[in-house]
Amino acid sequence: MILIVDSGATKSDWIALDEEGNKLFLTKTLGLSPEVLTREIIDERLANNFELSNNKEKVTQLYFYGAGCGTDRMKVYLTKIFKNFFVNAKTFIKEDTYAAIHATAEPGEHAIVCILGTGSNCSYYDGSEVFQKVISLGYILMDDCSGNYFGRQLLRDYYYHRMPKSLAHKFSEAYDLEADVIKNNLYKQPNPNTYLATFARFVIENREHEYSQKLIRKGMQLFIDNAIRQYEQAESVPVHFIGSIAYYLQEELHEVMAQNNLKVGKILRRPIDNLVEYHRNIVFNK
Repeated sequence: MILIVDSGATKSDWIALDEEGNKLFLTKTLGLSPEVLTREIIDERLANNFELSNNKEKVTQLYFYGAGCGTDRMKVYLTKIFKNFFVNAKTFIKEDTYAAIHATAEPGEHAIVCILGTGSNCSYYDGSEVFQKVISLGYILMDDCSGNYFGRQLLRDYYYHRMPKSLAHKFSEAYDLEADVIKNNLYKQPNPNTYLATFARFVIENREHEYSQKLIRKGMQLFIDNAIRQYEQAESVPVHFIGSIAYYLQEELHEVMAQNNLKVGKILRRPIDNLVEYHRNIVFNK
């Protein structure tokens, strides 16, 4: 059995294939970001999934694409955890950027590939190799235009009384905005980046409001200036996007990109299905 995994900070999509590349099952776990989770939490999330626990000894290959897996230290950390759980599996770990590239870029295509989900990322693909000019320092310092970026801005504007009163009232009805609750989730609970990203739904659901439009377009422009414009090829190649923020706000994304003379390529909510096709075509040679 072969497992292919796309793991973001919020959730992980798992697809099991047989040796011929046929789908056996699809399942989900919470996100398995190694930068913010302890071994105990990751072990628990694996063990609590029925499909994974029931088939763990059958797995022979594990292809894991995950947020926070860009360094050797994190790859070693996760490999040890997976080896203990999937005892018969050979493990291949890459950062989620590769999942986005395999899911969107055609063979040999030159493209910029972006992730706009719970976090954000941007890479250049020359048809064979991946180049990343900016090393991410995580959700506190970076992640422009991500779910946690919008959550952070919403909370700041609400507490600084910069949010329009009608929208602030609606925001307070939709979420528990008690200061102690927010601080507990940010400073004492795991996955504070995922917690912040839960507020991004409010921007999407109220996207027609002038306040939301300004916030959305400001975040997108920051991402273009700080991430996409790092590459001199930005105006000459398609720019692909993966993630819920890009998917649900694609109308605004198309407009802001056009204003910056940039060409939008594919926009996918999640890469897992296209990732399976990549493995069938490239790994299994089907």
